[in-house]
Amino acid sequence: QINFVACQLFALLAAFWFRIYLSPSHASSAVRHAFATLFGIYFAVFCFGWYSIHLFVLVMMNYGIMNMASVPNIHRYSFVVAMGYLTLCHISRIYIFHYGILTTDFSGPLMIITQKITTLACQLHDGIGRQAEELTAEQNRLAVKSRPSLLEYLSYLLNFMSIIAGPCSNYKDYIAFIEGRHVHMKLLEVNWKQKGYDRLPDPSPTGAVMYKLCITLVSLILFLTLTKNFPMAYIIDNEFLDKTPFLSRLGYLYVVTQAAKPKYYFAWTLADAVNNAAGYGFSGVDERGTFRWDLLSNLNIWNIETATSFKMYIENWNIQTAAWLKRVCYDRAPWYPTALTFILSALWHGIYPGYYFTFLTGILITLAARAIRNNCRHYFLSSVPLKIAYDVVTWAVTQLAVCYTVAPFVMLAVEPTIKFYKSVYFHMHILSILVLLLLPIRPQTHSLRRAQNQATLNSIKSK
Repeated sequence: QINFVACQLFALLAAFWFRIYLSPSHASSAVRHAFATLFGIYFAVFCFGWYSIHLFVLVMMNYGIMNMASVPNIHRYSFVVAMGYLTLCHISRIYIFHYGILTTDFSGPLMIITQKITTLACQLHDGIGRQAEELTAEQNRLAVKSRPSLLEYLSYLLNFMSIIAGPCSNYKDYIAFIEGRHVHMKLLEVNWKQKGYDRLPDPSPTGAVMYKLCITLVSLILFLTLTKNFPMAYIIDNEFLDKTPFLSRLGYLYVVTQAAKPKYYFAWTLADAVNNAAGYGFSGVDERGTFRWDLLSNLNIWNIETATSFKMYIENWNIQTAAWLKRVCYDRAPWYPTALTFILSALWHGIYPGYYFTFLTGILITLAARAIRNNCRHYFLSSVPLKIAYDVVTWAVTQLAVCYTVAPFVMLAVEPTIKFYKSVYFHMHILSILVLLLLPIRPQTHSLRRAQNQATLNSIKSK
């Protein structure tokens, strides 16, 4: 963990240097690719020692697949090999590390590389293996039209900005950043002459980096003070269960879940700041004319803490992983996209039983929450007081549902998970099942969109 923090802080300094002295106006794309790759390899070896060989083996295996596999199967082979290798490494962690103790080991970077490998494979398949009419607007925008060179491939997967803690980004965005087109492309989406500019502005990430470093510092302080004092294990302590009423246990569950968040806020926000410091992550201009540097942001803390639906919470937590799951699984699943996406997320995280309790419970609660929203929400939109009351209730239920769902993710093992769910009477499971039995289920937008796309494709083929 000390190596992790040291590498990220050193990467932050290297990122500033990279943006200033190896900017596209000072260095060629090849030089920028080479520097980013070599530094990334150095960080991996420094942090993980000989375990880093797993990263390089997976990268080179999939480079071979990308160049030798047939176009219709390139994304399938890449997905199977990358996820299979990752799963084998997850299994090995059970024997290498003590069960239940999460250490900063090579599986973290391997998880990020797996995301990138499968993302690129799918986008390459979209670009050279499918017709434009078959793709969604987003798939068309991100489709990769030609296989990358070895240097581009290594740079995308192993660059020093993201090799330790991510996040996963799209290949076309990364190449545009290296080639110096990243910011320019976003600025061209705005009519600057109407705003009184004679030429395109030059956004600086310094303010965004400083802001994110402040969040990182606060998160670190909270981690050192709160997280250690409110361990998740206490919610299944026998004395606590015997003496604490049910509602008080739910309140404490919320507190310990809140206390577990700062370490994620710290790691993801610092990773975002590293990329911004290198000049990567510009996402455009908002309606107020403010430059936004959140293209690679992994969380929106305000939306997380004020979420009034399970879906809203998930969409703002680990944002880039949610985007990856959507692009490689949800949008491509032939059936049951929600269930398959949750199962893939569990498999990607590892093989600890707690992960599967969390994500299988998440499927149930997501479906129940969707049913309630579709059938009930419109009754509360007729007046402001009703809408406020609805938001307050759904906020409280959402926060408790998240706490209930993620507790096994932290506890990992079967025995404490079952003990916890027994202590709270499996209430969320039971309520979710009752909701699904009593409320009608409307067709998912995903299924309707797939049917419409297929009808359009059939119409085009018939013509």
